[in-house]
Amino acid sequence: MSKPQDRTIYKNEDGKWVNEKHEAGKASTLHDTQEEAYEAAKEMLHNQGGGEVSIKGLDGQIREKNTIAPGNDPVNVPG
Repeated sequence: MSKPQDRTIYKNEDGKWVNEKHEAGKASTLHDTQEEAYEAAKEMLHNQGGGEVSIKGLDGQIREKNTIAPGNDPVNVPG
């Protein structure tokens, strides 16, 4: 079984929303909106066997995490 390719969504200094694989050090894709970056991350994760997307707010703090199928949700809670 391959390691999950978890991703983070955040806004960079240029005002673009970044879709970045954890520990990659550079953006996989850049977007005008957070939603576009999130959709790109979801599609990539789904195609790579699932994983987790962390979404950072404008303050740089993680505000939301979502497990993308067929990944394994670490906690069995709705939401």
